[in-house]
Amino acid sequence: MAEPQQSSSITAAFPAPPPFYKHFTETNLARFAEFKADLNIDLGDTKDSQNPSSSLLDLPAELRYHQPPPPPPNGQYRSFGEDRSLAAPLIPLPEETTVLYTSPPTPASLVQLTRSILLNFLELVHILATNPSATEYGPKWDDLRDLFRNAHQAVNEYRPHQAREALILMMEAQVERGKREKEGIGELRTRVDEMLAGLGEGLDEKEPEEYEVNGTGLGQGRGRGEDEEWESEMEDEKRMWEVLRDDLGV
Repeated sequence: MAEPQQSSSITAAFPAPPPFYKHFTETNLARFAEFKADLNIDLGDTKDSQNPSSSLLDLPAELRYHQPPPPPPNGQYRSFGEDRSLAAPLIPLPEETTVLYTSPPTPASLVQLTRSILLNFLELVHILATNPSATEYGPKWDDLRDLFRNAHQAVNEYRPHQAREALILMMEAQVERGKREKEGIGELRTRVDEMLAGLGEGLDEKEPEEYEVNGTGLGQGRGRGEDEEWESEMEDEKRMWEVLRDDLGV
């Protein structure tokens, strides 16, 4: 008996909202975000939802509804009481239905259809509230049917344009991210050039040391009796490299 009741609720003209909508609260959204961060996986990915991991199965029941459902396994789904296929082309409007938008649809036309649906619904409610036994609601019911069909068709026709616009936004974001990285590299290069120039000026100020050659033909790095001065220079260079590491983050 449960299956016929479920089928009738799905195919009703104005079906009730699914019961799991009550789980979409601010608290559950925050908890779901914490689970995603702790598991370090994208629980909203439909690819992962086809083969849920053990960590996903450990989620509380009220949080599993936040995961998008997987695509239909056989490519078949049900919409407005009719069986449809993902591979089938877009079905045109019935001949008796008047097209109320220009093709291709625009966001403005979708907004206009939505407002028309709300207005006609209010008019239908007014007719039924003032005179429930009147037959005037028939034409208004037909108007609502045509508006819903046009809105559904317009949304389906607009999906390719929506996908293209989303791809454009993603590419623009990647370009902007590349520009910021390029600017950061340029700023870092400028800082390195300035530091190297400062090092070069410090070396130019020093006088060249006189090298002595010992019996083996190898040069002595410093003159005799200059150990203290050499150690002081080494300490200065060590502090200089520490400053470089701190500034460059290496």
